[in-house]
Parts: sequence; C-alpha cells; structure tokens
Amino acid sequence: MPTRRSLLKGAVLAAMAVPAVARAAEGNGLQPYASYWFPGSLPGGSPAPGVRWRSLAGWRPQDDPDLPFNRSTTPLAPRFTPPPGNPTAHPHQGRVSALVSFAPTSANPSQGSDTADYYALTNWSYLDELVFWGGSSGEGLILAPNAPVIDAAHRNGVPVLGTVFLPPTAFGGQLSWTRELVRRAADGRFPLADQLILVARSHGFDGWFLNAETDGGDRELGASMQEFVQYLHTRGQGLRITWYDAMAISGDIAWQNELNELNTPFFRAAGSLFLNFDWTRAGLASSARLAESLHRGRYELWAGVDVEARGWDTSVDWDAIAPPGNTPHTTSIGFYRPEWTWKSLSANDRSPSAFHRRDDRFWAGDPSLASWRPPAAIVADRSTVTCLPFATTFNTGHGTAWYEDGGRVPSGPWNQLGLQDRLPARRWSVRTAGERPDVGFDFGAAWHGGSSLLVNGRLAAPTTIDLYSTRLPLSAATVVVLTHRADPGSTAVLAELMVGAGGKTVYLPLGRLNGHNWTTTAIRPQPQLRGATAIDALGIRLTAPATGAVSWRLGALAVRDTTPSAPGAPGPVRLTAAARNPDGSAALRLAWGAPPGPVRHYELRQSLPGGGFRFLGGTCGHAYYVPALHRTAGEAVTRLQVRALDELYVPSPPAAFDHHW
Repeated sequence: MPTRRSLLKGAVLAAMAVPAVARAAEGNGLQPYASYWFPGSLPGGSPAPGVRWRSLAGWRPQDDPDLPFNRSTTPLAPRFTPPPGNPTAHPHQGRVSALVSFAPTSANPSQGSDTADYYALTNWSYLDELVFWGGSSGEGLILAPNAPVIDAAHRNGVPVLGTVFLPPTAFGGQLSWTRELVRRAADGRFPLADQLILVARSHGFDGWFLNAETDGGDRELGASMQEFVQYLHTRGQGLRITWYDAMAISGDIAWQNELNELNTPFFRAAGSLFLNFDWTRAGLASSARLAESLHRGRYELWAGVDVEARGWDTSVDWDAIAPPGNTPHTTSIGFYRPEWTWKSLSANDRSPSAFHRRDDRFWAGDPSLASWRPPAAIVADRSTVTCLPFATTFNTGHGTAWYEDGGRVPSGPWNQLGLQDRLPARRWSVRTAGERPDVGFDFGAAWHGGSSLLVNGRLAAPTTIDLYSTRLPLSAATVVVLTHRADPGSTAVLAELMVGAGGKTVYLPLGRLNGHNWTTTAIRPQPQLRGATAIDALGIRLTAPATGAVSWRLGALAVRDTTPSAPGAPGPVRLTAAARNPDGSAALRLAWGAPPGPVRHYELRQSLPGGGFRFLGGTCGHAYYVPALHRTAGEAVTRLQVRALDELYVPSPPAAFDHHW
C-alpha cells in the first residue's frame, strides 16, 4: 500500500500538471480560475504554460478582475439534526471533515466547465467542514475555493475552508515561504494573516486549513507560527481555522498522530486539529482526554483517514473512532481525498450515474462492504430544509444535457455545483414488504437542470421512499407541488405524497400515471393534518396495481405558502472583456446588477434564429464567463439573455445583451 508520503508526492506532481483547457484558454486570457498565490516571493524561473504566479502580499480585491467570478453569494444556511435514520449514528458527537481536490491548483475554472465528468459531491448532510485542498510549489501554496463549491456547500450548511500548503523541501518547498507567511510588521501585526482574512471575506468562504510541512525550522519559527495561528483565529472573528498535525512547536516537521505537548500549542491557537493518519487506539483516547482537560472538545480533533488510494477498501480501526454500542465517539473523522469515488471510476463508464452510485456507496454504505463503516452509520445526517419556500428539481450540479420544463434544450455536457439542489440525505431509505426497487439520480430525463430522481423495478407491495427531514411551517395556505412522470414502457403506477407532521403520517394521492408526459400536482396537506404546525418529513409511496416493472421519475418538489410571482429582471448586462477564439467563436466576460428580492441563481441563454435558445450556463453570482459563443446562420447580432430564478425556480423577465459580430 502506498505511504502517505508517496501519496503526497503524487498529489504535488499531479497538481503541477496543467490540463489542456488551461492551455486553450491561454490564447485569450479571459478564462477565470480559482485564486491561488505564493505568500510573498515567487519561485525562480518561469511558470508552466497556463500557470500564473502571484503574491498574496500584493493582492487587493479591487485590482483582481477574476474576483467577480470567484465570489460566492450563497450564505451559510442554518441546519438541524433530525432523529437519526440509522440506529448506530450518534447525533451531536463525532463529525466529518473532508479534504477534497476538485481540480489542479491552477486551471480550476471559476464557474464550472463543459464536462459532466466531475466530482459532484452531494452527501453534504454528513459533513461538518469541507477543505478545498490543493497547492504546489510550481503553481501556488495558498488556494481559495471556487464559488460553485462554496455555493453548494453553504446551501447545505457546510462551511468551506481554503488551504495554505507549505510543502516538504523534497517536493519544492522553501523555508523562506514559511518565514514570509509568519513575518510580523513593525506594529506587531501579521500582514499575511490579515490578507488571508481579506481573501476569505472577499470570496465568501469560511476559514483556512493550515498545513506546514516544510522542514528545516527551529523553535523561533515554531513560536512565530503559533502566534500567527492565534492572530489569524482571533482577528478572523468567526473564521474556522484547522491546523494539520505536521509542524511541531519545536519548528521541526514531526507528525505526532495524536494530541500531545508538541502540537497542543497549535490546537490551542486554532479551532480544530487534523491528526496525521498513523494514529492508534490508545493515542486517540489520550488525545480526547487531553483536549477535554484543556477545556476543549474531543470532537475538535479530526482523526485522519487517508482514502485517496483505496477508498472503501482502506483499513481503518473504526472502533477506535466510533466505539460500538452507546459509548461516545472518541474523536471526529477527517477524510483525505474522498473524491477517490470519482477518480477511480472505470474508463469504460465515467457517467454521472456511475459516479453517484459509487459516491453513495462510500457515504451511505453497502452491506457487501463488510470492513467499511460509512459516515451514515456513524454520524447523524443534518438538514437545512427549515423555511418556506423550499424547492428542488433533484439537480446534482452536473449533467450530460440541460432540461427545462421537462424538455431537452440545446446544450452540451456541463458541471456547475452552484446550481445543485438540496438533495435527499438518506440514500436510499426504502420501506417495502416486497422486492426493493433501484432508486437514484438519473440523467436521461429531467424537469429542470440535468437530473431527476428515478425509481426503477418491480413493486410487489407498496413502497415508501423517504426524501427529506424538514422543519417547515404548516398552515392552511401550505401547498406541496410535485412534477413527476412514468417513463415509456413503465407499468401504471399509483403515486402518493407522504407527509409527516406532529407525530402523524398521511399519504395523499397524486394520481395514477400510465403515460410518459410530465404531470404537475398540487396538494394542500393541512386538512389531513389538522392541529399540526410543522412538516417533519416528506416522501413518496408508490404502488403498482399490475405486474410489470415500474420506471417512475420525480422531477420537482416544492413547498410554499404564497402564490409564486416572478422576480425582477437583472440589472443591465454589460460586457467587461471580449476576445475572438481561433475557431471564430467569441469569449465574453459579462456582468449585471442584482434585482430586488431574493435570487437563487442566474441562467444565461443564447437566442437562436427562428426561435428557441441554447443554454450557456448559470451562476449564483453577478458575472459570468462565456468561453465560446458561436455565431448561428451568419447572423450579424447574437442576443444573450440573463434570467434570475427564485427559490421556486420562477424565472424573471430576461435582461438582454446583443453581441455584434
């Protein structure tokens, strides 16, 4: 099995490999990417093609033309812990952090790209913290998360951390970079700590993961680093700071694999500590006791679990972290590189459906994985479905096509996590006395976005599928709206909405479907739940009156208590930069103003001669980069439209922009 050191080397080298998309975009220089920097001085020589070297010391938000594309606009949603769906999951104890590399440090597009082959993480309900992992000596050491990841995480109540990675000297690290990071100003401030705070505030993310692994330090440097971390945490006022167990207070790089006197000063200064991967059962137990003796929580310690190489085949002493029975968890869990579920997909099938099957297996489990204990078996899921209106189109944030009102529109494969919906947490809670059907996200048809929820199989008995744990207010005005269909070839299916409220569960008929057209049904649940004031759960019950396989899709679900009305149109669309691509298409940077009232996201369309439109992309922000606008039928002017959509997916009137060829 590879050691963590060899994995680190592989990660550094892989991060330095710049994909073709970066080299292609180099020609016009307009493609915005996730932000990355060196602390102060730059490496010797010249950067690789597509890599841009920048110093954090000289960065100012007002001078950064990419910031409008990198700024998240989605606030961190509050969430609650419903009664666990799994009897072994302990609420309010151990938690889960994940270090994820969504793309190389450089060439990580700010707003998604034109492929569905992407790590579209959806199991946010088990995460307490996501670290946007990256950094390399050839590109940059300080990495800010891109906006789509922040938007998706925040919609699900998960804070996102950027990364400060000071690599080992064997992999290009320079101790001078560590010294620059922790250098004090004459007035006692740490200027680069202030810059890290400014970056987080400007980009809209929640803190920093600090990983100092450059060897050669001394006690003076160790003390300076501890003071730097304390300053960053205190001055950051609410920013989360996680320290990785590498540098000791002596200044040496000495992985302790436990909390002890050599790393306690950093734990005291930071908000949490990510323990190196070679921990032992005794070491975790002593770490928990030491944390509590310091009047800190044992669950502020992340026990590192390296799954980059083997995923669910990784050997883990799960009982050391989460003892069986009612014994409290010892620490929290820190996953290193769970995007293994995506990276290790077979070359024969890298479809979105194949990815989600594997990712759900990692997070939610599979009885055939005898040695793997998924997060769903350890920690309780959490939900942000707490206020009206609530809506979902079961969009996972990537797809092989784009759909609107149930129809496929001209587009190509895409990914943009910021467009992802809040999705069912428990994959999949199915209750039936008969054969269990297949349940999952499917990309062959959708109501809006790229995917829908598909139930496929024979239903020998009524089958209930739990979807959402909620705390939604319930009144006489509350309406639940569902859009669903039976696929061609499906046997007839009777669908019912399951609503749990006030300790009572009711099933409300949605109709019997035996055709393949989308059907929208609105139901008022309050008459059957008289006296209840809140909806606790939403689900579906399906019954097949006849034999034969069912293929039933849920394309949209919404809960509201007011009549939907369209949001206002975005402010005037303006061009901020443009270039001509070698193939004759146009690359455009566009920006617009926010309309009054809440907006979920914006969608961009290209009007086509003779009617219709092409979907260009979407964003939660107020700027968008169109990498290749293609002229249609020799037209002199191409019209683009920007629409604002609210939480119920009601679109605004469009704001138009005309591009003259």
